[in-house]
Amino acid sequence: MEQYGVGDDIDKVLISETQMQERLAQMAAEIDRDYAGRDLLLVGVLKGAIMVMADLSRKITIPVTMDWMAVSSYGSGTKSSGVVRILKDLDTDVAGRHVLIVEDIIDSGLTLSWLQKNLLTRGAASVEIATALRKPDAAKVEVNVRYLGFDIPNEFVVGYGLDYAENYRTLPFVGTLAEHVYNN
Repeated sequence: MEQYGVGDDIDKVLISETQMQERLAQMAAEIDRDYAGRDLLLVGVLKGAIMVMADLSRKITIPVTMDWMAVSSYGSGTKSSGVVRILKDLDTDVAGRHVLIVEDIIDSGLTLSWLQKNLLTRGAASVEIATALRKPDAAKVEVNVRYLGFDIPNEFVVGYGLDYAENYRTLPFVGTLAEHVYNN
């Protein structure tokens, strides 16, 4: 882990860089097939989806446009409040468009479920979800994920866009933090 400047902060790697890139290539091929000839808008959810959106979009070969949203349902705590606030809205009108929400991780599903419904009420032709990671054991609501990278255990993970106190986002893999990082 020294090559990434994280010392002994990472306890274990759950998904390697190679595994992530191979799965994103497979997802991109599915998206190419499913959306061929359609007007596809990729909507990345900030900040975590930056890495997924960049890598996935470069692997998709059909024409796409991209936009970004920032939403929050956490307030000041670490548990979802269920109340969603839009911090940065889309610059693009979704009416009549096929929208693919690109996420880094799905925990409770509350925010993503709300976001999917919100975009449908704006007149999107369809709204589907692509996510790098999902924690099935953390789900509070059912979220239909069309393109899934990996199911992972209900552990706090960092890397590949996911952070702890705004650190570790740039790691090219997904790993768990060593206990000494958050128990100080």
